[in-house]
Amino acid sequence: MATEAEFSSVKIYVPQGSLGVGIFPEEVEYALAWGAHAMALDAGSTDAGAAYLAKGVSKNDRGSVKRDLGFLMDAQQKAGIPLLIGTAAQAGGDMNVDWTRDIALEIAREKGWSPKIAVLYSEQTAETMKAKLTDGKITNLPPLGDLDAATLDNCLHIVALMGPEPYHKALEAGADIIIGGRTSDPAVIAAFALWKGAPAGPSWHAGKIAECGAQSTTANTGQRGVLIEIHKDGFDVQPADPKTKALVTGISAHLLYENKSPWRLTEPGGELDVTKSEYIQLTDNTVRVTGSVWDPKPYTMKLEGATGDLYQSLLIVGIADPKVLAEPEVFHDHMLMRLKERVKTSLGLAEDEFDISLRMYGYNALSGMTPPPGSRPLEIGLMGVFTAGTQELAHAIANACNPYFFHMPIRLGEELPSYGWPFTPAEVDRGPVYQFVLNHVVHIDDPLELVRMEILDVAKAPTEEKAVA
Repeated sequence: MATEAEFSSVKIYVPQGSLGVGIFPEEVEYALAWGAHAMALDAGSTDAGAAYLAKGVSKNDRGSVKRDLGFLMDAQQKAGIPLLIGTAAQAGGDMNVDWTRDIALEIAREKGWSPKIAVLYSEQTAETMKAKLTDGKITNLPPLGDLDAATLDNCLHIVALMGPEPYHKALEAGADIIIGGRTSDPAVIAAFALWKGAPAGPSWHAGKIAECGAQSTTANTGQRGVLIEIHKDGFDVQPADPKTKALVTGISAHLLYENKSPWRLTEPGGELDVTKSEYIQLTDNTVRVTGSVWDPKPYTMKLEGATGDLYQSLLIVGIADPKVLAEPEVFHDHMLMRLKERVKTSLGLAEDEFDISLRMYGYNALSGMTPPPGSRPLEIGLMGVFTAGTQELAHAIANACNPYFFHMPIRLGEELPSYGWPFTPAEVDRGPVYQFVLNHVVHIDDPLELVRMEILDVAKAPTEEKAVA
């Protein structure tokens, strides 16, 4: 690992916001001609929900990931520069990492390549985290309360977000390709620059700006790439598509993306402070950023854990009844009350043995807020969500509510209406309900303590990987 005194500048190509969303080959060629020293990108996050961590699967399909990874591995072979991938297969659990690893090995074997591939695992066992909890090393993040051991036991998978240090270890080992488990989005992009001795403030700030590819530029999509050059005083950012532009407004605004503050960003081992950053339109399509500061803090890794111990069934109807459309909120409250009473009387369940929620699409399903006075929907799609401890029970609850869902008038005693079923049978069983249940950090002294690394022998993997750490 180089020091800041030895550092001059480094160029990083970030080809897209999530591996598998679609790479443009001409951008790869443009980035190599520009002289990129490394390629780095994120492959996922929590955006898509807890199911991908709980089930260990990718949101992006295998064919699309293989296509994108094939372009990048080809570029790695041509240019001889490292490729760093964070949060493999959307969620970064061990199964997600292995899924991506196998695709990389498949490509390498098909092409006759022998890159040195490092895989980084950051999945944690409940037992390890319970020991940390007992030692007082796990604290909550607002608004969640203190953690208990039962919550950890209920998690199907738990991951800790890595910082750049595990990637440094892989680079020290000579890795050509690094496939990482759950990682902070900016960390995987900042890692190579930090390893080369770049100052921490510009490195982390550049990592944050480029985390979604070209989203902070006029390209305005995570499918496009971005080029960042980090130097001693700051960094420059430009799109990988020369027809688009990086502008001061978009670059300066991006710190608000998935972050509560426009000035500070908390990461493993410190906090990025951009209160004194300056943004200059260096050229028509390039922005220069200076003045970014890294404030070191005690090292923590954010924990994510997903459960799947509840089950759901759905009912959906379309409503065009003028009486309901005139008073949708009244209808909602009456319907919910009657459905709950129906379940308690017909199935004999107590209030705490099930949950029913109603989503009124066309009225307030997304916001939950009451529309302005005088507004009236043309029609409403009403979705009932029935949750219980087993799939059989969730289905039985939906089944019991079916007649009310189809025929309930806005007030008792009125003529029965009929609402529109889009399909039959009406009950849709969703299976397990996956939820994130952790919003905590684990305090550690060594950034590598909770990370495992393996270096793969392409000729033998995945059955005979050679472990080096």
